[in-house]
Amino acid sequence: MGLVYATLELLNADDLSQARRNRLPDTEVKRMKVRAMVDSGAVMLAINETVKTQLDLPVLEYRTARLADEAMKLEVVGPVEVRFENRRCLTEAFVLPGNAEVLLGAVPMELMDVLIHPAKQQLIVNPEHPNIPQLSMK
Repeated sequence: MGLVYATLELLNADDLSQARRNRLPDTEVKRMKVRAMVDSGAVMLAINETVKTQLDLPVLEYRTARLADEAMKLEVVGPVEVRFENRRCLTEAFVLPGNAEVLLGAVPMELMDVLIHPAKQQLIVNPEHPNIPQLSMK
């Protein structure tokens, strides 16, 4: 199976919260579309410094993450709302150095109930739950 990419919309979830309370116009919610590599071997969402800056995401903490063969101390920012087709989830994101590609990991994939279709090499909404995401609680 080759690499799988998907177009995601990322939003500053703090802005969304302010917009829901009518404290910020919807037009001022920071958002952007990104092309992300879908990586079920990664755990979290990972963005780059450009995305962090454009969405104006605050640093919540620092965590050590293993990248290939090395461990790095990375910023964790958020909250970020991730949207794909008729799905959305709220998550935090690791910030990769420089202009690294965005990675969609297993946790946000599970939260949105999406999966990789191996034959099509695409991210798809789970066909067993096409209208509403379903999560296993056990």
